[in-house]
Amino acid sequence: MGRVLSIGILVAALIAGVAMYYLQVYHFYEEVRPASEGGTVDMRITLADGGTRALPVRDFAGIDADSSPIRFRACFETDLPQDVALATYESAEPLNAPGWFDCFDAEAIGAALQEGRARAYLGQKNITYGIDRVLAVTGEGRAFAWHQINRCGEVVFDGQPAPDDCPEPPQGY
Repeated sequence: MGRVLSIGILVAALIAGVAMYYLQVYHFYEEVRPASEGGTVDMRITLADGGTRALPVRDFAGIDADSSPIRFRACFETDLPQDVALATYESAEPLNAPGWFDCFDAEAIGAALQEGRARAYLGQKNITYGIDRVLAVTGEGRAFAWHQINRCGEVVFDGQPAPDDCPEPPQGY
């Protein structure tokens, strides 16, 4: 009887482990398309004066999940606007993407940023409260986007009141 019970527990644990892995890595993600192709993702870049401008995209591949505001990842080609100054993003830290989304390699993007082969820009501030869309663009026009918790979000999500220079958080934060 003990052997059957042990095998049952092991099988249940194996099934639960496989299910959790699948849910984390595959299930919640969905492919997204840019608004310019009839999708829901509005790719914008922030100008140094605080305004935003639509960012032209080509060869777009993107994923997102409703389960977390920081699961957005995208890879695409772009031409940065040359007629205006753009808002750079000093604390850009690319977040890992699921292994199956192979165009987005957070480690390689981070290295390109550190080595000066890519530059980080603010795509959109507070795309959701406390979350910024960050862009990294190489000199060849290859671009990557992800969502990153900003300074205001870090404080508020930690349960502290919003700093004076941050927008008021929505109800329930």
